[in-house]
Amino acid sequence: MTLRELSPGQAAKVVAINAEGGFKRRIMDMGITTGIAIKMIKVAPLGDPIEVTVRGYQLSLRKEEASSIQVEVV
Repeated sequence: MTLRELSPGQAAKVVAINAEGGFKRRIMDMGITTGIAIKMIKVAPLGDPIEVTVRGYQLSLRKEEASSIQVEVV
């Protein structure tokens, strides 16, 4: 399952980041790393972006970015 597929209010654990190069580095610099807990907060009215909580702060991601993050619902 990807982060994009979570429903608002659902929590998950990051399993893998399916990206390469600078894009993967940017995701990791934002605090999204393997094994970290992440929670979907809300989705914008038109579906993009989504808002998540990770490491105690809120972060907005595009659907395309969220699609590259594999999660496991906890």
